[in-house]
Amino acid sequence: MNETQFGVRHIIGAPIATTRLAEQAIVCIPPRAAKFTLGEWKLSNDQRCRNTEDQQQLADRVLSESERVRDETAERAAIMKATSDRRIEERIGDVEFNKNELQIQRKEICLELEALSVYKTRLQDCLASLETNALTICRKCLMLRDGRIGIDLVVDDVEHALQREITTILGGQSLLKRALEQLNEQMRRLRSTRYLLDRDLQYKQAAIDSDKGSLSLKPTDLCLSIYEGFANLDPANISAEEYNAYSAKNIQLAAREVTSARPIRVFIDTLLNQVIDDLWAAYNKCNHEFNERIKETKGAKAKLEDMHRETTQKITEMQNNILQLQKALSDKEGNVALAHTRLGRRAQRVGAELVRDPPGQALYYECEMLRHSVKQLQQMLHEATASLRYLLQTQIQLEEDINVKMNTLKIDEVDCMTLRATMDYHAY
Repeated sequence: MNETQFGVRHIIGAPIATTRLAEQAIVCIPPRAAKFTLGEWKLSNDQRCRNTEDQQQLADRVLSESERVRDETAERAAIMKATSDRRIEERIGDVEFNKNELQIQRKEICLELEALSVYKTRLQDCLASLETNALTICRKCLMLRDGRIGIDLVVDDVEHALQREITTILGGQSLLKRALEQLNEQMRRLRSTRYLLDRDLQYKQAAIDSDKGSLSLKPTDLCLSIYEGFANLDPANISAEEYNAYSAKNIQLAAREVTSARPIRVFIDTLLNQVIDDLWAAYNKCNHEFNERIKETKGAKAKLEDMHRETTQKITEMQNNILQLQKALSDKEGNVALAHTRLGRRAQRVGAELVRDPPGQALYYECEMLRHSVKQLQQMLHEATASLRYLLQTQIQLEEDINVKMNTLKIDEVDCMTLRATMDYHAY
């Protein structure tokens, strides 16, 4: 009997069971399967063959389709990569073109800022010169002219000209300060625009570097990675039209700022020339008034000196006249004494000799005439003494006036004109 009927399974290399039948467990044997017919067997084999052939044909179609799909996807990937590379290159070209335009505008802004810096320095130098030089000198001239004394402390044309020159200087300073404020505002706007251009250039350079880096990548590079996140890989929310409009806006803004800055330079040139011309006109007018005043003062001083010389001469003549009058009075005293002595002696005549005769009348007339002459001489001596006193007072007054004129000439011709010779106006 078969060993499997007694629960013993013979396996090559396995130990042979030596247990008895009574010691084995009872095993349920399933019913035997129904047998197939020969036709079913052939049908099953034919069907299996047909299925195999169908599967092989399907596999062939799948293989050919897979090869076609592989070739198609490879070609499509190559085309898409070439298209992407071309688009990236075009994008790099567009960004570089915009970058070059921005760099041109940035260079224009830098050049304009340098030019405006020069104009700013010119304005600052002109303002500093007006404040420390011209205005200080004009005010010092007014202060020095307050040192005039006497009748020469007068509000003349020179003082009016100095006041007008100070007004012109202050007006020029006001115009230059307003121009400087406008210049600073324009420079601030240019710097702001340059900052925007620098930031845009930085972004564009970063985009160019990124695109060039992406363009240099190959599918076989080891640094590639597949994104497995859930966020969108294309976070861009700006359209190409908006980007072009933004770049064009920055370029137009820079061009507009540069264009608006250039008229300021022309305006500053015109303003500086106009202010300097006005200052030179006021300066020349004031110098003309100074020269006229100095000329008038010199004329008055020369006239006073001539009068002083004539007065001194008159004083000398008057002193000689007084001496002569005094000598004449002394001489008249002898004549009067002689006439009185003669009359006295003739008055001592006696008898009929005491007669009023012509000699007596002549002596009496001589005495009267001598008394009248002495009176005239005394009157003239008194008048001459008073005239001498007045001449001496006049001489002193003339000397004082001459000293006043000399002081005025020192202030106007020496002090003020020396200071004004250091004044200089130019357009810087």
